[in-house]
Amino acid sequence: MFSIAAVFSDNMVLQRGKNVAVWGESDSGSRVRVSVAGSEAEGSVREGKWRVTLPPMQAGGPYEVAVSLDGEEQRRFYNVMIGEVWLCGGQSNMELELQNAKDGREELSALTADIPVRFYYTNKVGTVEEAIEAEKHAGWGVCDPEGSKAWSAVGYHFARKLSRELGVTVGLIGCNWGGTSATNWIDVDHILADKETADYMDDYYAATEGKSLDEQRREYEEYQKYDREWNEKSQEIYKTEPTIGWNELQERIGKNLWPGPKNSFNPFSPGRMFESMLMRVCPYTLAGFLYYQGESDDHKPAVYYTLFTKLIRLWRERWEDDRLPFIMVQLPAFKYKADHDYKHWCLIREAQMRAFETVKNTGIAVVLDCGELDNIHPTDKRPVGERLALQAEKLVYGMDVAAFGPLYRSHRAEGSRMIIDFDYSEGIRADGEITGFELAGEDGEFYPASAEFSGGSVILTCEQVSAPLHARYAWGNFPDYSLFGANGIPLAPFRF
Repeated sequence: MFSIAAVFSDNMVLQRGKNVAVWGESDSGSRVRVSVAGSEAEGSVREGKWRVTLPPMQAGGPYEVAVSLDGEEQRRFYNVMIGEVWLCGGQSNMELELQNAKDGREELSALTADIPVRFYYTNKVGTVEEAIEAEKHAGWGVCDPEGSKAWSAVGYHFARKLSRELGVTVGLIGCNWGGTSATNWIDVDHILADKETADYMDDYYAATEGKSLDEQRREYEEYQKYDREWNEKSQEIYKTEPTIGWNELQERIGKNLWPGPKNSFNPFSPGRMFESMLMRVCPYTLAGFLYYQGESDDHKPAVYYTLFTKLIRLWRERWEDDRLPFIMVQLPAFKYKADHDYKHWCLIREAQMRAFETVKNTGIAVVLDCGELDNIHPTDKRPVGERLALQAEKLVYGMDVAAFGPLYRSHRAEGSRMIIDFDYSEGIRADGEITGFELAGEDGEFYPASAEFSGGSVILTCEQVSAPLHARYAWGNFPDYSLFGANGIPLAPFRF
């Protein structure tokens, strides 16, 4: 038996300018040779596994890749390009398919195989055994009106812009699943290693305590039956009432129980997708990671910074590169219409910004203006993907681009006024009246503040606060916001 990891296939994109890892398994032989574009390298078979490291190569193609065992050819891959490769991680807003995105069908209709974007879909499975079975049908795809329907819309728009700017093929590895916590994408040992994040495992252990595996299986199968029936009922209602609110929908047909009971048979258990999905494509050589997630951890916002930075470190560790670029999407504005503003999404945004500020070689795409009231899956993914591309162009490729909107830099109080300065404030502008600012004094009670420009600074005043000590901006789940940079990117939320 000789095999190569499923992520290697016809149409794949290999990373330019870096050593490229190729790996697989073999129960016989001793030496594996891989050759492509005039480069070749060898590796040894050890304990049934092998790995070959190709030397850095320049962008180009199409090429053929040949893999041989002890001089006998085993596999040959065709239409291979050398370019830039990015992994698209996260949950449903990274997963949202091009066919379901705003203007997605028009975009799809214009696709041809000549467009220099390619995609590998990591199968959504909860066990390694399921992954092995699903990978029999896996492979890289080229741009195609039908074949590209299920591609990540965010990833596609990122790659489309980046390929134009760099003049190379961009490959995307989609490794995401809607509704996932960051704990699904790291291993259990790392969750347990920290008191804050171990709370996630405490919840899991409490839910499974005293239950046999048979009981857990029955529990999960009962949930699956309920979930199928619930989805059928909801789809019938959506056909005639597409704008029905989430709470009203549940009042009619019962509570949505997704993602189901915490137990050994639920793929949304902590650590599960780390093993069954992420590690199936690791250590495929990358330019970096794109990550859009946080919505499913809004119930524990105080822990998110610790959890998120742990994820970044672990992914880099497994890819054997402590500086591998990691570019995140800061959550957009969102609130269900009928809900109170619990002000927990702003805490997730704050944790994401803090990660950007404290973890080296990271980028952040601010997309506050890309959210939709009552829709947790906003469909306009073009600006999200393109702002991620701007971040990559600046962080990774050293291009002189305006990748940021305004970011809070400093403040000073002068009597009853609070003066705030920003980085990237050139051309800062208001979209109508300046709103979204609040002030507080020593008592910590916040009140809406009046704001005016003074150069690139903003001066805040408030009748109720004669001696301001604290300020915040766009501080809510679906907050007021009004300031943008010259490039149209909004001022990022902040507080002090």
